[in-house]
Amino acid sequence: MVTDYWWVLLILLCVLFYKFVLRVFFGMVIVPEDKIGLVTKKFVLFGAEKSLPDGRIIATKGEAGFQAKTLAPGLYWMMWIWQYSVDMSAFTIIPEGKIGLILSKDGQEIPTGRILARKVQSDNFQDATAFLNNGGQKGRQTAFITTGSYRINTFLFEIVIADQIKIFENMIGIVTALDGDPIPQGQIAGKNVEGHNNFQDVDHFLNNGGNRGLQPQVMLAGSYYINTWAIQIEQNPMTDVPIGYVGVVISYIGEDGMDVTGEHFKHGNIVSKGQRGVWMKPLGTGKYALNKYTTKLEPVPTTNLVLNWADARSEAHNLDHNLSTITVRSKDGFPFNLDVSQIIHVPANEAPKVIARFGSMTNLVSQVLEPTIGNYFRNSAQESDVISFLSTRKERQESAKNHIKVVLDEYNVNAVDTLIGDIVPPDSLMKTLTDRKLAEEEQKTYQTQKMAQEQRQGMEKETAIADMQKEIVRASQSVEIAQRTADATVKKAEGDATSLKLNVNAEAEATKMRANAEAEATKARAGAQAEATKLTASAEAERISKTGLAEAEKIMAIGKSTAEAYELQVSAMGGDNFTKYKITEEIGKGKIKVIPDVLITGNAGSDGAISGLLGMKLMEMMDAKVEQNGEKK
Repeated sequence: MVTDYWWVLLILLCVLFYKFVLRVFFGMVIVPEDKIGLVTKKFVLFGAEKSLPDGRIIATKGEAGFQAKTLAPGLYWMMWIWQYSVDMSAFTIIPEGKIGLILSKDGQEIPTGRILARKVQSDNFQDATAFLNNGGQKGRQTAFITTGSYRINTFLFEIVIADQIKIFENMIGIVTALDGDPIPQGQIAGKNVEGHNNFQDVDHFLNNGGNRGLQPQVMLAGSYYINTWAIQIEQNPMTDVPIGYVGVVISYIGEDGMDVTGEHFKHGNIVSKGQRGVWMKPLGTGKYALNKYTTKLEPVPTTNLVLNWADARSEAHNLDHNLSTITVRSKDGFPFNLDVSQIIHVPANEAPKVIARFGSMTNLVSQVLEPTIGNYFRNSAQESDVISFLSTRKERQESAKNHIKVVLDEYNVNAVDTLIGDIVPPDSLMKTLTDRKLAEEEQKTYQTQKMAQEQRQGMEKETAIADMQKEIVRASQSVEIAQRTADATVKKAEGDATSLKLNVNAEAEATKMRANAEAEATKARAGAQAEATKLTASAEAERISKTGLAEAEKIMAIGKSTAEAYELQVSAMGGDNFTKYKITEEIGKGKIKVIPDVLITGNAGSDGAISGLLGMKLMEMMDAKVEQNGEKK
C-alpha cells in the first residue's frame, strides 16, 4: 500500500516537473520556433580537443567554450545540464530600410594594411562554423546582411543596425573608400573600378584593385545598401551650368594628356575629356554629376558681359565688384573722375583657353581688363586738358574701343564696345566753365536779339515795299487794260472805218483817223499811269510827280492823237466838208435847234390841213424817240 503511494507520488512529481526531469536525466533541450540556441560547452570528457587553440574563442571541433554551431528551433537530447548550457537568443531581424553590419569576434587576423575582413561563404553569417573554417577574419566585415530575419550566433558576431543610404534628387554622392590599395603616387583619387554595383559590393571593389581614399566615380540619386565601415558618402548638389554660360572642366585626376591646342598656345594644357588638365570641350547648359574634389567647373558667360568701372554700380555677375571709378589727371594738372563700361564676349569654343590662361573670369578681369582700361584712360587724359577731353569724348571713346579690342584679341576675348559714362571735372573748373558758358549764352542772346531787330526792320521795309507793290501791280494791270482797250478800240475803229469806206469813203477815213487817235491816247495814258505807279512805290512825293507828268503826257498824246485824227478826217472829207461835219456835230452835242420842231405852212390846196396834222404827229414821235434815247444813255 505504501509502495503504491510512492509510485503515485513519483508519477505526480514527474508530471509536474517533467521538464526538469527530462532536462536533468535525459539532457532534453527545446528551442522555440522564434529562437536559436547558443551552446556553451563546459568541459570535454573524451574524443575531442579539450581546449581551444590560442587566440580562438569559438569552438568548431567540440572544444570547450562557446560553440560555433547553434541549435535551430526544435527538440534536442543529451545536452546534459552539467556539461552544456544553452542560451535562447532571438533571431536577428533587420528592419526595412536598414542593413546589418557584421563585427566578427573570432577568426583569422586581418592582413596588415587592411581594416576590413573579406567576405567568405557562411550563409549570410548564419553558419559560424563555415565562416571560421573558410578563413573568415575577425573584425569588421565587408559583407553585410539586408532586410530579413537571420539565425546569427551572437557569440561570434555582433550586429550593428545601420540606415540604408539615400541620395536625394539633384544631389550626387561623393565616395571615399576606407579600405583598399594606396592611391598611386601623383594622384589624388583612386582608379576607376567597374562592376562593384555603386560600391554596394565592397569585395568586388577591393578584389579588383580599388584604392582607398577619394573615388573618381560618383553616385546618383537613389537608395543603396552601403557598408558605411567601408564606404563613406558625402552628398552634394549637382553642378549646374546656367543658360548663357558654358562650363569649363578642370580635372585634377587622370593621365597626363597631350595638349590639343598646338604650338601657338603656351599658357597651359588643354586636354581631351577624362585626362588631367583643362578639358578642350566645355559643358553646355544643364546639370552634371561632377566630383567637386576631383574636378572643378569654371562657369564662363558666353553672352555679352558688362563690366562697370563705377563706384555705385555693379552687375549681377559680380565680376566688377572690385572695380571702381577711374581717377585720371589731365595735361593741365586737373584730376577728375570718369566712369567706364566695357562690354566683352567670350566665345564658347575659346572659353577653355581663357580658363587655361587665367584660371577664372575673375582673374581675367583683375589681370587684364582692369589694368588695360585704367592705364589707357590715364594716358589718354594726360595728352589733353580737361576741356578738350570733355569736348572730344566721342572720339576718345572710339579710340578706346579700338585699342582695347586689339589687346583683348590676344587673350581670346572679344571686345564688343567701350563706353564712357559720367565725367566729373573738378568743382573749381566746372564753376569757370559754367561762368564762361553763361557769358557765351548771354552773348548769343544779344546777337539773337540784334538779328531779330534787324530782321524786324527788314520785314517792315519789305512790308512797305510789298504794300507799294500792290499799287505797282494795279498800275501795271491798268496799263494792260488800257492797252487791250486801245487795241479793241483800234479794231472797232478799223471796222467802222472799213464800213464807212464802203458806204462813204470820206467817213471811213475819218473814223479810221479817230480810232488811231484814240488808240494813241489810250497807250499814252497807260504809259503815264504805269510810270505814276512805279514812282508811288518809291515815295509818295515821287509818285505825285510821276502822276502829273503822266497826265501831262496823256493830254499831249490825246491832243496829238486828236490832231492826227482831225488831219486824217480833213484829208478824207476835205476841208469844207470836215468843217461842216464838226459844226453839225457840235450843234448836235449842244442840242441847238436850228430848225423849229414844227413848221406848219398853210396852203390853199386841199391837203393843207392834213400836212399840218402829219407834221404834229411826226414831232411827237421824234420827242418820244429823244426821251427813249435819253433813258438808254
